Amino acid sequence: MNTTMRVNRGPNARRRAVSVLLALSASAAALAVPGSAVARESSGATPAVTPISWGPCPKAEPPYPDPSPEARCGTVQVPLDWSKPKGRKIGIFVARYRATDPARRIGVLMSNPGGPGAPGADDALYADDPYNGYSPDMLKRFDMIGFDPRGIGRSQNAECDETILDSIPARPRNASEFERMRTLNGRLADSCLARTGPLAAHMDGESVARDMDAIRAALGERKISFIGHSYGTFLGERYARLFPDRLRALALDSAMDPARPDAERYLTDGSVTINSTLKRLAAWCETEADCALQGQDLTAVTDGLFARADAGTLREPGPDGPTRTKVDADQLSDFLTFALGRWNPARATQELAALHSGKGEFTWYGGATDTASRLVLCRDHDFRIRDYAQYRAIRERVEKAAPHIRYNAQALDTVLGCQGWNMAPKPQPARAKGSLPPVLVANATLDLATPLPGARRMARAFPKATLFTMDVVGHWLYRKGGTEKAMRVIDTYLTGREG
Repeated sequence: MNTTMRVNRGPNARRRAVSVLLALSASAAALAVPGSAVARESSGATPAVTPISWGPCPKAEPPYPDPSPEARCGTVQVPLDWSKPKGRKIGIFVARYRATDPARRIGVLMSNPGGPGAPGADDALYADDPYNGYSPDMLKRFDMIGFDPRGIGRSQNAECDETILDSIPARPRNASEFERMRTLNGRLADSCLARTGPLAAHMDGESVARDMDAIRAALGERKISFIGHSYGTFLGERYARLFPDRLRALALDSAMDPARPDAERYLTDGSVTINSTLKRLAAWCETEADCALQGQDLTAVTDGLFARADAGTLREPGPDGPTRTKVDADQLSDFLTFALGRWNPARATQELAALHSGKGEFTWYGGATDTASRLVLCRDHDFRIRDYAQYRAIRERVEKAAPHIRYNAQALDTVLGCQGWNMAPKPQPARAKGSLPPVLVANATLDLATPLPGARRMARAFPKATLFTMDVVGHWLYRKGGTEKAMRVIDTYLTGREG
């Protein structure tokens, strides 16, 4: 039995479905990349770096398509611990897709797709993909730069002992289970340190932001433009905090709260968002014939489902009627979080109707926080909860704020995953002096992963920022299709900025 988990995925949406297309082994990446730039100590905040030696990019693992033939790859060597610039170095995998119209080239557009845990080099490797790539005009104006953050993918992928995960209580129901969860979370963190080495303790956002500046230096660029999605917005904020004078433009799509919310605020913001999404589904049901519960009060239906779950009488539906399998309240909150977050109203009401009647098709949606996310988020945020009594008090207050869904399961997974994590939260870095460009923040009004209140705080974190919102349910606006307007707004901002 394989007891090693290759940490290469995040729970959140990514730019493209081919985000784990390439071989992720360190040896394969090393063979594919002919040379690397090395950070050398200087008197500045970021060491001087030799230029990147570009070469062919790794092939994709079948059956996925290979990267664009126009893409080139290399590595940048950076300090494992940025507080020790002369210490051990690690390699950051970087990909570039050069601007197709050199005469109109603005500069470089660096990106990060979030996760945390997503290999970000794919943004450049597949920059000209007709569905998930950039527009032709954007490809004319920028060198697209993507990179796998430290500890992710081809940048020394972190490894942890996955056998521990199945033993961790997902939803502790008493003090004993809460303490067991903390103990096993700590054991999981220990396994990451044992199998990955000290890099596991240096995968935080500040370290990645400093890596980004080393990439900038290796590219020979005075300034960069940056677009971050989801967790990538946190990296953009960290880069702006550390290197304000080195930003030409900063676009943040589906923005995280930069103010390091505690466990209760993080859980409350996400839960209220899901509760509001249920109300939007109820309003949709009042007018749409596709609603399987038309004519019924949808919030009353879910309240009734929770009452039955609490009483132990709610069962999984089957093709001929209720099965013998019980559904508890935690499972119901999990289902509602991910069924509503996917925003397929007809399907969501069909499954709610099946739960309500006991008959019909029904799907459980997965969504536990993976280890890559813990290695990052538990260092960037302080979600620590004192004990089970405090945990229950938080849960009760959140339930009052979001009575029809009780809690956002994705947010609770994140919070609980950090309890007992033995790599303490890292202090927020000081804000460096310098002039920032005007910033663009974009967010859906109903986003279960990055709720609108956090995006508002992100916009307020900058001296000059515009918050663009779309009244939709979803995460990650920068894509073709239903939220293409946001893509046009962001592209206009990025190409129109001077500097």
